[in-house]
Amino acid sequence: MSIDYKKLVKPYEKEAIKTLQDVIRINSVYDKDTACAKAPFGKGVAEVLEYLAKLGENAGFNVDRCDGYCTEISFGEGQLISIFAHADVVPISGTWEHEPFSGDIENNIIYGRGASDDKGPGIASFFALKALKDNGLIDGYKVNLVFGGDEERGGSCLNHYFHKLNKPYPLYGFTPDATFPLIYGEKGISRYEHTLSIDIPGVKEIKGGFVCNAVIDEAHCIIKHDEELFIACKNFFGDISKFELILNGEDDELIVYGKTAHGSMPEAGINAGILLIKFLGTYLNNEELLKIANAYEDVNGRNIDCFFEGQYLHKTTYNVGLLSYMGTSLKLTVDFRHPENCDPRVVEQRLKSLNLGEIKFLGYGEYLLIDPNSKMVQTLLKSYQDESLDVNTPIITIGGGTYAKECKNTIAFGGSFPGRNDKIHEPNEEFHLEDFISSMSIYAH
Repeated sequence: MSIDYKKLVKPYEKEAIKTLQDVIRINSVYDKDTACAKAPFGKGVAEVLEYLAKLGENAGFNVDRCDGYCTEISFGEGQLISIFAHADVVPISGTWEHEPFSGDIENNIIYGRGASDDKGPGIASFFALKALKDNGLIDGYKVNLVFGGDEERGGSCLNHYFHKLNKPYPLYGFTPDATFPLIYGEKGISRYEHTLSIDIPGVKEIKGGFVCNAVIDEAHCIIKHDEELFIACKNFFGDISKFELILNGEDDELIVYGKTAHGSMPEAGINAGILLIKFLGTYLNNEELLKIANAYEDVNGRNIDCFFEGQYLHKTTYNVGLLSYMGTSLKLTVDFRHPENCDPRVVEQRLKSLNLGEIKFLGYGEYLLIDPNSKMVQTLLKSYQDESLDVNTPIITIGGGTYAKECKNTIAFGGSFPGRNDKIHEPNEEFHLEDFISSMSIYAH
């Protein structure tokens, strides 16, 4: 039977766009202050998961609220096919032209935190399923769409889903949380804390970053007032748009500005935290600070003798995502991504041999590689190509981590399209409505 999937999803376009706006308007950043047993990730995440649960119930799906960790929307009987999206988002940083939780639409582009990561692709998946269900096309198999509430902090939501609730793994699954055509490999992701016991004369406090998996775009320092400080900053940074000095009497506040980027691509950003450490090392003639700054200036690890490059997953990356100092020790939290030929335990030992402070790994992530010629890969690829008419863009591997690592038999499939910059984890995150609608037909297919 030949099905015109674009025609199939056409009647749902307006409702889908309005729903996406509603979902973006819910601030679903993790909030420890409102986290509780019924809302393990805080009020905002609980609100968006409940919205999605009611959306599913109103559309005639079966819904399981999964103890507040996920919302599972399902239909049908038979072998299981699953979609894993996430409804939580990273915190707001930087300067936005549109309000981060507005869902504003301008020039056929929708703006807001989560527009493309991952609310847009998740809602596209929902309306793809709704179109199939309403037209009697979910027959002979069971399909479920799982919205998780804690993907951005490491995936405890799916850990609870699979290992506490004992939900089954699918025969086939995909997560709409990457790029098209599809991702057949992902680097391993490990994180560690690098702590240096140090007294920095004249400096009371340093802080930078909101999450580990994003490049620090703004770093703050409380430093003793000195008439020469502004000139030193200007000489070091060159451009006064790269720093701000706020005079507060005895202690001044120095703010250094960089450029944020996803933690999997630190080369696309400018790390304000590392710039600040390097400036302080130069200004105070502090060799320990200069060594720390030098260690992480090369985001691929060459300066710490921890550079690896694999055939499929390419180069190691080291992103300093969090930075703090309160008078006794400097602490850096590093998002470390590694290819198939790199054992994070070997990197741990090499880092410890540098004698640059204490290294404490918070866990060791495994990489993911799926045979690009497998039936699953080729079926998804054909669905994308048939709907998009794009037969030239190759399938790829990435440094980012998706739910595919948390779920067996699962591949990252969309929703960003080739050639787009959806500004994931950056200010002014966006999703082209053309891509949103196209995703609906691809996922239905």
